[in-house]
Amino acid sequence: MAEVRTPGIQTGDTLPGFLFALAAYVLWGFLPLYMKALAHIPPQEVIAHRVLWSVPVAGAILIATGRTADLMRALRTPRMLGMAAVTAALISLNWGIYVWAIGSGHALDAALGYYINPLFSVFLGAALLGERLSRLQWLAIALAALAVAILTIEAGRLPMAALALTLTWGCYAFFKKWLPIGPNQGFMLEVLLLTPPALAYVVWLAGSGQGHLLAGSTFDSWMLAGCGVVTAVPLVLYANGAKRLTLSTIAIMQYIAPTMIFLTAVFVFGEEFDTTRKIAFPLIWAALAIYTTAMVRGRRRVAV
Repeated sequence: MAEVRTPGIQTGDTLPGFLFALAAYVLWGFLPLYMKALAHIPPQEVIAHRVLWSVPVAGAILIATGRTADLMRALRTPRMLGMAAVTAALISLNWGIYVWAIGSGHALDAALGYYINPLFSVFLGAALLGERLSRLQWLAIALAALAVAILTIEAGRLPMAALALTLTWGCYAFFKKWLPIGPNQGFMLEVLLLTPPALAYVVWLAGSGQGHLLAGSTFDSWMLAGCGVVTAVPLVLYANGAKRLTLSTIAIMQYIAPTMIFLTAVFVFGEEFDTTRKIAFPLIWAALAIYTTAMVRGRRRVAV
């Protein structure tokens, strides 16, 4: 659920960076509980409110950090607007699939999707950027593919929710790397581009009597308005943490959120952790352990 950070000059970890990133991943880990409380509201309406209520939160952060000039330059740059439109479309799809998965009893699929995501990002680097992978990295990718194959054979179909989350977030992170603007400004640009259709949809819902904001319960209205906070705040915390941590630390910490989602799905939502999943998930965990080991070794060789 985190953005992929372009490698910079960070050579060590800092305590503030660790705390920022930890707070972001823990908040993402608790997000299923929030979205489950909105399960009775159509996912597309929840997404529209995530967009609309993120604008004032993200805007306040940009004003406080003095980054509004970067946003104004981006709004006057057609190429940047085009790139941001692509990332905005991808992140809105990812949000929609995630909200649907949590609300419809597929939180385990959401956890699986975000576990697979770093391995998919490595595969994208090899396939699209010509990056050379080590044998351990290829082994990790192979184990993840085996886990997906086992789930597919048992269910008679692909785990579509998990794969859709992996594809949309992986592609979002890939294109986000090429967006020449800071993460906070980029997020604000994305939600601004999504605001017109989101606002039009919410107005249409209100006009047709189908909307839940104000027309529903007070609880629903506050929860929908809070979507901006639960969406924007973790992203901002992550952005501030990532620039103060090494890539190795970020790579290890990114497993916190899907692990919390996994535990919530099994022990809070009561989703079935059947025999097939008891085989597939350990394969994914082994793949992630191998991937992390390969990455840490690679960084050590570079450092030497």
